[in-house]
Amino acid sequence: MTDLNRTAFPKCNDRLVEDIDTLVVGAGQAGVAMSEHLSKLGVPHLVLERNRIAEAWRTGRWDSLVANGPVWHDRFPGLEFDLDPDAFAPKEQVAAYFEAYARKFNAPIRTGVEVKRVVRNADRPGFTVETSEGVIRANRVVAATGPFQRPVIPPIAPNDTALTQLHSAAYRNPQQLPAGAVLVVGAGSSGVQIADELQRSGRQVYLSVGAHDRPPRSYRGRDFCWWLGVLGLWDMEAAQPGKEHVTIAVSGARGGQTIDFRGLAEQGLTLVGLTKAFSNGVVSFQADLADNLARGDENYLELLDAADAYIARNGLDLPEEPEARRKFPDPDCVTHPLLELDLAAAGVTSIIWATGYAVDFSWLQVGAFDANGKPQHQRGVSSEPGVYFLGLPWLSRRGSTFIWGVWHDAKHIADHIATQHKYLAYRDAAQRQAAAQDARAEAAVPKLSILGAS
Repeated sequence: MTDLNRTAFPKCNDRLVEDIDTLVVGAGQAGVAMSEHLSKLGVPHLVLERNRIAEAWRTGRWDSLVANGPVWHDRFPGLEFDLDPDAFAPKEQVAAYFEAYARKFNAPIRTGVEVKRVVRNADRPGFTVETSEGVIRANRVVAATGPFQRPVIPPIAPNDTALTQLHSAAYRNPQQLPAGAVLVVGAGSSGVQIADELQRSGRQVYLSVGAHDRPPRSYRGRDFCWWLGVLGLWDMEAAQPGKEHVTIAVSGARGGQTIDFRGLAEQGLTLVGLTKAFSNGVVSFQADLADNLARGDENYLELLDAADAYIARNGLDLPEEPEARRKFPDPDCVTHPLLELDLAAAGVTSIIWATGYAVDFSWLQVGAFDANGKPQHQRGVSSEPGVYFLGLPWLSRRGSTFIWGVWHDAKHIADHIATQHKYLAYRDAAQRQAAAQDARAEAAVPKLSILGAS
């Protein structure tokens, strides 16, 4: 891959300016996938990344993070991981994978350049892009920055200097926190893995559990990624009403295990309901823990039932797994739930907010958003001509934020861009004739040789 970091911009009116057909903002999995497809279609483009390729995998997650899907599934079609197919890649290897993938096709990625503002041109096609290293004029812009741009801590967070409070994006390891118990708010994949790690390190941990889906890590010899694939669930084009933002509790940690909240309680975690409020050093919880666990169980059993039906319908020889339906008894923290917790009395010194992320498109100052700032698009093709989105949840299907899903979404968007590129490159008969005349005139001009005039 050519390192374009130090490539100078041409100067124009004392400003550093260059022109490109398509500008891709972000060089994570979405940007790399976008570049591959544009390269194959011959569309001139440039990818800008303010940090390094796949930086979020390096520094935006905790130390022990592994991918949530096995490497046979969570990869691009053109390159395999150098791991057992059923392994879960550590975050450093995921970042290295995307770097290697970009090198395969010499992706035109320029790192260390931040995009500050994109505006539509008033007197010419395309957009003016202000960056930390100059100005770019682009016919099209692809926002490939993904959904994890701005960590969200809810407004209920207490203003208490005695507590260490971190978003899961800033958590690295148990040694980072002061001695004492920890409250983890949020029980999706991040929250449950962090809570488990902290408890295994010897901490007393309180885990606040809200609504969630809880798929089996594997069932009857197949990973849940396989089951969602053969059952057509990855390709669902719209979320079920009311479940658009329900978190998924799944983990690849320690070789991959099914998340069972009752099992975590047996292990020593204290489960509590949805976090409601903080007041005078006391946190209160909703009385919904048992209901949240029950709905998670329903989701889990629905997938087992669908898998069993698929096996029977297709005559597959996969081993029975009755143990998968065994249920831990409700622990005391479920039958007698905590509704309030005095943080100081319980020895809680830290709160981890595993409460998700928001997008941040403040740099993209175009008419591509609704009144609430949500991107308006159809399969990534924006309502604003020439603007595209890639890597967002449910961009085209349930799997759109997964590595393989991003790759397929990028192909669709690249095809759209290539078609528009051909239209813009069209020249009518008069323009073709003028271009031919210019070429003939240029060929007729005598050229200077090294020794002088020829």
